[in-house]
This record gives sequence, C-alpha cells and structure tokens, in this order.
Amino acid sequence: MPLDVVSFKQIGQILGVTDSLGLNREWVEIPLSPESPGVVRRLTNGKLEIVVDADQPFEDWLQSLPKHIQLIQKA
Repeated sequence: MPLDVVSFKQIGQILGVTDSLGLNREWVEIPLSPESPGVVRRLTNGKLEIVVDADQPFEDWLQSLPKHIQLIQKA
C-alpha cells in the first residue's frame, strides 16, 4: 500500500539515522509528502533533503537510507 504522508514517528526514525551518522538536524530537510521514487539529494543551500519513497515499505527504505546518505556525502 503506497505511503500518503510521512508521520512524525517516521521522521523521528529518519532523524535517528541521520543522528547516528553525525549529521546536524538543522541541515536535514524531510518533506511530509513521499514521492516515487524517494530520493536523497543535496539542495543548493547545502542542506540534505531526504524524500521518503512512497511505494517501498518504510522499514525497507529506512534500512537503505544510510547507504544513500553516504553516497551523497561522497559526491
């Protein structure tokens, strides 16, 4: 079932991942609207935008998030 909105609980889980990677929460943006496909990208203002995948099960997507963040940080 597609995800319609990112819950505050899910945002907390995402921030748990970014915290574990040492990222400052002030530099992370998490839109409340998921997209298909989800994406992790660097914005022009330098912040990291994390858009949840609407079609993938959230827990599966969350497990892959550290890898996506690390790829963006290397770029």
